[in-house]
Amino acid sequence: MICASAGNHGQGVAFACRALGIKGRIVCPTGTPRQKRDRMAEIGGDMIDVVLVGRTYDEAAAFAAAEAERTGATIVPAFDDPRTVIGQGTVAQEIVEQLGTAPDILLVPVGGGGLLAGILSWMRERAPHTRVIAVEPTGAASLAAALAAGGPVNLEHLDTFVDGTAVRRVGDCPYAVAALQRPLTVNVPEGAVCSEMLEMYQVDGIIAEPAGALATAALRTSVMVGQDQTVVAIVSGGNNDVSRYAEVIERSRVWEGRKHYFLVNFSQEPGALRAFLDEVLGPNDDIVLFEYVKRNDRELGPALVGIELSEPTDLAALLARMDASPVECERLTANSPAYRFLVGGG
Repeated sequence: MICASAGNHGQGVAFACRALGIKGRIVCPTGTPRQKRDRMAEIGGDMIDVVLVGRTYDEAAAFAAAEAERTGATIVPAFDDPRTVIGQGTVAQEIVEQLGTAPDILLVPVGGGGLLAGILSWMRERAPHTRVIAVEPTGAASLAAALAAGGPVNLEHLDTFVDGTAVRRVGDCPYAVAALQRPLTVNVPEGAVCSEMLEMYQVDGIIAEPAGALATAALRTSVMVGQDQTVVAIVSGGNNDVSRYAEVIERSRVWEGRKHYFLVNFSQEPGALRAFLDEVLGPNDDIVLFEYVKRNDRELGPALVGIELSEPTDLAALLARMDASPVECERLTANSPAYRFLVGGG
């Protein structure tokens, strides 16, 4: 048995292999967090091997398919198979059984589309009034792209931060279901997902991986919910590696508009830094990064400065003080190579 997985599917296959005494291999992208890989290995024990291949899920899946053909192993698709779709659709049944009724709105995280297709199929037969909303990360919205193109397409650019849903091409089988029922699709910026992860942890005590926080993040960004409606958002995974929280916090602060980066040219004379602190920095602004390198004898010396604001609305005043100051300041934008190095990306 062989499969490709970014996390949850691999754990399910590992459990099945150990329970049935079947030897299996789970192929994961090289960027899969260690916590996920360790969990698969722990569940599967001696019956499974975790193999790392490719930068993305799609590359791992292509390798697994080739290995299945070469060795004759049975491949277990993560989403692009009617049997997988049917199995994942039982989540809808569990929701209705636990609530005692079908919700008015159901938000579903989407990667390859298997969970969405299963839920759409189940709800169409048993609760057609439920409004199912497909939620994708902005950097990996393969379902929206497929619906717009009239069929599955490969995304040219893929942000792999929300690794559990970072699929370059939605599955053919899930697409067929989605194309028939045309659910509302929304995308959520990766930074908003990070803010939701932190909110869930700090307020509700829930540990969610990026894909797990995707559906609930949609409630805060783009989905309008009326009064007296029952809303369910699926938290699809808690496989979060604690080592990722530094990046999660960084992306969250940047998305919220609290953290900004600048290249500042200081004059090479005593008191230049003090003047910057007194004249440019606001009373509640905080320098969270300062890297100064003088490589020559010029009159100006560059520094990379990260500033965190108390409130996002403080930015306008900060920029105004920078413009009025004799110190040369350049704000780093999302298109800057240095900015992408600082904040990270797919």
